[in-house]
Amino acid sequence: MGHHHHDHSGATGWILRVSLCATLAFTIFEVYAGVRSGSLALLSDAGHNFTDALALLLAAIGYYLQAKPADQIKTFGYQRAGVVAAFLNAATLIVISLVIFWEAIARLIHPQPVDDRMMIWVAAAALILNAAIMLGLNRRARGDLNLRAAFIHMLGDAVGAGAIILGAIAIHYTGWLYIDPLLSFALGILIVYTAWDIVRESLNILLEGLPRGLELRGVTQAMSQVDGVQDVHDLHIWSLGSHTHALSSHVLIEDMSHSESEAILKRINEVLCTFGIRHSTIQFEHIPCVLSATPCRMAADATHVHDHGS
Repeated sequence: MGHHHHDHSGATGWILRVSLCATLAFTIFEVYAGVRSGSLALLSDAGHNFTDALALLLAAIGYYLQAKPADQIKTFGYQRAGVVAAFLNAATLIVISLVIFWEAIARLIHPQPVDDRMMIWVAAAALILNAAIMLGLNRRARGDLNLRAAFIHMLGDAVGAGAIILGAIAIHYTGWLYIDPLLSFALGILIVYTAWDIVRESLNILLEGLPRGLELRGVTQAMSQVDGVQDVHDLHIWSLGSHTHALSSHVLIEDMSHSESEAILKRINEVLCTFGIRHSTIQFEHIPCVLSATPCRMAADATHVHDHGS
């Protein structure tokens, strides 16, 4: 199992490195083509391609770091390195889109002629490149926010390349120069749209917000319905990384033997697993302790359950 995971990680790392080199090389070529053809849309796409390269670089770094085991300093490991990389990727995209908007406004005021044939060929090459990288990342992007950010970069650029091809054809047959800056606007809007969801989700993880798809009330009710549980409070749920959730909570139970409380603990963790929560710290409070506010025969029981399958 561990060998299979190592092979999977190695293949993903190789795909990221090859994709990074190919994207950087194509970005340089697209800048040259954009300047030669006078197309702002191509230069905008080159800017997007550069952020794609940055996305792949950060994804590769984040993927390497988040796979590192916990140590004496980073006791939870480095899982959030990938989340930080995803946030930086998406934030960079939004900044780039603002630059594109600014340049597009200038072109609308002062339209300039473009080489539509070069636009078509370069955009077609960009479409093939991005489609190939997306194919490599597709399966691996599921459930990993960091890789999903890189995948969305590529998806946005592939759609943008397709739009440039259609725009260049329209320019060729109509001669309407406003198409080029309008395409740039459309690319900028696409960039913001695709990046915003990543910004929101990564910030939620970094701020230790409730993981997407979970409801605090629903988890609390499910835990409260476990046989032997009297009350659940001081409940906190957060994400360690893009797909690893953790929980801590105080659970009120009656004063009972250790074996009985262990049975309750097991049932609670089984319930939590149905929510995808496999890292949990449960502190038991016993009713006689709460009522009398005096030291108890049994101190608080706690458990930390690790997900060995992740």
